[in-house]
Order: sequence, then structure tokens, then C-alpha cells
Amino acid sequence: MGRNRYRTIWISDTHLGTRGCQARALLDFLEAHECDYLYLVGDIIDFWRLGRAPHWPQLHSDVIRTVLSKTRAGTVVTLIPGNHDEYLRRFCDLQLGHIMVTAEAVHRTMDGRLFLVVHGDQFDGITRCHRWVALTGDVGYDMLLVVNRWFNRGRRFFRLPYWSLSAYVKGKVKRAVNFITAFESALAHEARRRGLQGVVCGHIHRAEIREIEGVVYCNTGDWVESCTALVERRDGTPQLLSVAPATAQGVVATRVALT
Repeated sequence: MGRNRYRTIWISDTHLGTRGCQARALLDFLEAHECDYLYLVGDIIDFWRLGRAPHWPQLHSDVIRTVLSKTRAGTVVTLIPGNHDEYLRRFCDLQLGHIMVTAEAVHRTMDGRLFLVVHGDQFDGITRCHRWVALTGDVGYDMLLVVNRWFNRGRRFFRLPYWSLSAYVKGKVKRAVNFITAFESALAHEARRRGLQGVVCGHIHRAEIREIEGVVYCNTGDWVESCTALVERRDGTPQLLSVAPATAQGVVATRVALT
């Protein structure tokens, strides 16, 4: 992949420390893209999973090393912890090396719009109020990913593209659809309440850019299945980029956001 430069890159839900993390795709993306501002929007390191079944291959260390090399090259890196790396919230408003840790941020785009940047678990009633349900769901998601890996190995044998079983389930189960809709609306409402023009979040592993009641809602997706990142072009326009999970080749823009 050739090098590309954007004003800002947002990534979230990489879940380093898990077998599901697409670390090769993530590393290739980071090495192929430069930016002035890099936001790590939560669940970068999965401390939940590391406590149950530690998994940390060299590729995961290479991702961390690449992020640190960007800070030395002048990129302003901001880490916003999520629920899976909530351990880091004790360091909020501190600078760890060249990385600023904060609970949330407000980003001004090149065209002057203000975007709230937050992981989003604070707007998820299950994660906030029923932690045991969230932990149980996390185990179920692990099992779904295992089934998904085997299923896609069969699809690759027949030269078929990657297909996400969990995304299909989320899209078909009514309660999941209702949850996602409520989550998106809550974040857009919070941005509007603060007088901001947009919001960038992660958490639900569903990459999206759309307008909700006058607010530009942006979700960065994840690096477990969708392998997506949100970028800000030089004119201030947000855009989603996607990498094919199976091959980590060919970064292409999947959607241009509302201006």
C-alpha cells in the first residue's frame, strides 16, 4: 500500500491482547497512513480478555511500537479509554510518554466544526448498569468470532469474500437493532446538547457516518471484523476507510460522510 496522509485519523476497538484482533491489518494500515492527529478511541488493549486468556503475539507489540513512532515523528496522539481498557482511566488528564490520556475530547475540524470524541460505553445502559451482563455478552461474542473464523476459512477455500456472522446477527435481531439506534441517538443528542456539530465514537463495532437530527454521527467501527478507521480529509470532511480483514490489502474509502 502506498502512503496516504490525512489531517486526522480515529481508530477504536482494536482489542489488542485477543485472538480476534486483526493486528496485521491494523499494522499495515498504520504504516501506510500518516496524520497530524491520531485519536485512539477506546478498547485499544483488551484488559478484560487478557485477564481470562492472555494472548500477546509480537504483532501486537509492533502495533504499539508503530503508534509510539508516530508520536516521535510529530503526530499528536490522544488516547480515550473504553470499557475494555478502563484501567487506563485512572491516568486521564495525564500524559504517558508522548500520548495524552483523556476521558473525552473535542476536535475542531479544518472547516471549523466541533466534534465530541468519546468511546461511547457511557451511553450504553448495559455496560454502565449491568456489568455482569456485559461480561457474559463478551464471552458469547468470543464464541461467535470462533465460529466466524472457521466459517470464513471455508469461504476462502471457495474464493469467496469475508462475511461477518456477528454483523449479520446484529442486523437481524430486533433488540440489537433497537439498541444500536438508541445508542446512536443518545450520542447525537449529547453532542447537540453541548452545542457541537458532530460526534465520533466506537464501542458497538458498527462503522457508520450519518446525520442524526442535524448532528454528524461517526462510528469508527473496529479491528476485529470490519477493520475500519475514520479519517478527516484536508477540507474537514470525515470519511470511512476499510481494510479487507482476510488479506489486510487494498485500503479503500467505503463511504464519504456528510459535509
